[in-house]
Amino acid sequence: MGVRGGEFPEFRARPPWLGGDLQTLRDWFLGARAAPPSAAGERLSIAAEDGSADILSVKLHRGGGGGRPVVFLWHGLTGDETSASIRHAANYFLACGAHVARVNLRGAGPSRNTCRGYYHAGFCRDIGPVLAGVRAVLGADAGPALGVGVSLGGSILLNHLAATGEDAGLVAAATISAPIDLAGAAERLIQPRNWLYHRRLLAAMKSGAVAGAAAVSEAERAALDSARNVVEYDDRFIARRFGFAGAAGYYATCSANRKLDRITRPCVLIHAADDPWIPLRAYQAIAWPSLPAVRHVMAAGGGHVGFHGRGARWPWSLAVIGRFFGEMAGLTPP
Repeated sequence: MGVRGGEFPEFRARPPWLGGDLQTLRDWFLGARAAPPSAAGERLSIAAEDGSADILSVKLHRGGGGGRPVVFLWHGLTGDETSASIRHAANYFLACGAHVARVNLRGAGPSRNTCRGYYHAGFCRDIGPVLAGVRAVLGADAGPALGVGVSLGGSILLNHLAATGEDAGLVAAATISAPIDLAGAAERLIQPRNWLYHRRLLAAMKSGAVAGAAAVSEAERAALDSARNVVEYDDRFIARRFGFAGAAGYYATCSANRKLDRITRPCVLIHAADDPWIPLRAYQAIAWPSLPAVRHVMAAGGGHVGFHGRGARWPWSLAVIGRFFGEMAGLTPP
């Protein structure tokens, strides 16, 4: 395990979920059993600030009293507030005594019916309004703001941190299995060994893009229908919609590995060497000692957003983040 800025407990996989694929697939098989957040939640509707009239959706759970940290959770590609990884995280941070905000990316989950727009790996413009909206509701009860991004949500969070610097609105942040090199991740996902993941993910991407109130032209629908893999989806739909120079331009513009040196708020990136979706070389290529605000934790195992450890109630990645947030903002791990 490669670690900068402090040591964390070693990851030990929970049998029978051994190896990167089984760690990744566990929540596919058992995710429906993930407990909903232990604290009752309230639905917040927050207006986007880009003139689109889209309404963002957040589920807020109040934690252990006034002044406690507020942990914001961003889900991964094709996910939403109900994703197993988000429910695990919500329960973990509620057990820490924090307030928890489960954020739906634009056009995902409950926001499908209130948003004409959609998100991508660098679509971070909604983070500021969400942070402000949740803190306004909590008022004096809101303590330090902390952010956690899962998979693609991690890419979006890192783009926000890089773009805003000291004005990020977050005391500290963490990512789990973030695709920091988008081109490398796309190339890896379309390999034959990942055909099961790819087939399921591409179908969900296509259906999500046109769901609910989504404003999708006939030309865009035809482009979605014609996309045979995620690279073609990104090239024919995402790049054209958002003005990137094809998939290559999208990947180059939004890959967080090109921007880590711009991050000034404390941040930890957690990744597994056996992640079947994201090449290890993306993380190995970073000169981590040159990044004063960024730590990385590389576990030998854990898969993609797995980290289901032996004898643990919550994924190991959350224990790492809990300790990190304890250092940064006084969060008390359970």
